[in-house]
Amino acid sequence: MAQEIPRHAPTAPATPARALLPLILPAVVVGVVSSLLLLLVSGVAEELQDVLWADLPDALGVGRYSVFWMLVVLTATGVLVGLVVWKVPGHAGPDPATTGLDAPVLPAGVLPGLTLAAVLMLAGGPSLGPENPIIAVNVGLAFWLGHRLIPRMPGRVWPMLAEAGTIGALFGTPVAAALVISEALAGREAKGALWDNVFAPLVAAAAGALTTDLVAHPAFDLDLPPLGRPGWGDLLAALVIASVAALLGMCAVRVFPYVHGAFGRLRHPMLMLPAGGLVLGLLGALGGHLTLFKGLDEVAELAADPDGWTAGEFATMTVVKLAALVVAASCGFRGGRIFPAVFVGAALGLTAQALVSGVHPAVGVAAGVLGVLLAITRQGWVSLFTAAVLVSSPTIIALLCFASLPAWLLVTGRPQMQLRADGTSVR
Repeated sequence: MAQEIPRHAPTAPATPARALLPLILPAVVVGVVSSLLLLLVSGVAEELQDVLWADLPDALGVGRYSVFWMLVVLTATGVLVGLVVWKVPGHAGPDPATTGLDAPVLPAGVLPGLTLAAVLMLAGGPSLGPENPIIAVNVGLAFWLGHRLIPRMPGRVWPMLAEAGTIGALFGTPVAAALVISEALAGREAKGALWDNVFAPLVAAAAGALTTDLVAHPAFDLDLPPLGRPGWGDLLAALVIASVAALLGMCAVRVFPYVHGAFGRLRHPMLMLPAGGLVLGLLGALGGHLTLFKGLDEVAELAADPDGWTAGEFATMTVVKLAALVVAASCGFRGGRIFPAVFVGAALGLTAQALVSGVHPAVGVAAGVLGVLLAITRQGWVSLFTAAVLVSSPTIIALLCFASLPAWLLVTGRPQMQLRADGTSVR
């Protein structure tokens, strides 16, 4: 006789409330501190950016974004970051091409140099975002302080709280952190219920997001024309654009180890980073000043006037920004890839809208961002969330869910934009 299948599969015992309650206060503190450190680093970088790209060229009588000045500032940024990597204790952490959002716990002595390298990078114009170095700094700081202040707390808790708090602060909402953590837990053997595992990180993410909202008032909505009721043409456009964006992103992923290897042959940060800065200056001269920096403010400028550029200009910015992302991530600049990838996807979506008038700008931008992020990050939930939050249209979510399917089939199981220590791609 066949064995009777139980109606309810056995589940791991839930974590009692008395085990979760002591985590609330540390999670709140870690979330608030993570947000404040992010805001401090971003604020210092913005002040330095104003000096480098406004005050100084105005005082010297040169164009703020002239070819000459872009070459000077980006090469000089490479020299300064190279000095930090070469001389500052800890060498500003590991090779950024080998790290992702899931940051390793770095020794406390590495954190000042990594912070300084991140500030210089953000101000100088390389096409990287703040996420990777800031997460690494917050993880290291939380682990170092947490062990000393609350030694009985399991060590693995601190990095998870800091990562969640920083992601919540970066996006201004705990939803992004919850999605990242849930996706990470899916690949691990976790004990207890899902919400038991995400309880403390969600508290940290909410504290980080609320702190950022109260202090900086971030806004990711690009104020594109509302979509309204989607039609079959919108679905077709989303499917095609997301797939093309994923293929474009995979082109960058494919060349990434080769570009990294080319810079690696220079063998010294004082050669690799200035050379990378010079190449980025040349790319900036080709693509214009909007292809510099992390890309979030520049995306808003593009979206504010979708008809202000031709399809050729949008396409040029798309390719140049993607090339700049690959170069900046390969030559040793400390930064993340999510925000510049958002610019690439948005510019690609606006290219499609400029070529085919029937493509709605919101559909083009959201689908483009979705496809590029899937290829660059290989994180489905974060890609969907980021693409949806840029257009703030509830009707776009169903289109993006459909569009993510062919795009995911194009990228899954293939190399990622992250390398092992030996220079080979992670799969």
